[in-house]
Amino acid sequence: MLSKIKQFVKAHQEDIILFIGIVLISLLSFAIGFIVAKNQEKEPLRIEKIQVPLSKYTALTPMLD
Repeated sequence: MLSKIKQFVKAHQEDIILFIGIVLISLLSFAIGFIVAKNQEKEPLRIEKIQVPLSKYTALTPMLD
């Protein structure tokens, strides 16, 4: 059993190293993106209601397009 695993690893060594490299680069990229996103947290938007005083120039009905 162990000899079969050794033969498989020797036969596919380049592919295994490439696969491990791709996985490590992907994980590193995700971690860096996560850290950068944490550092860029912004204050959430606050929507406040404002009252506009009515004047003689303010239309009482909505304008039609």
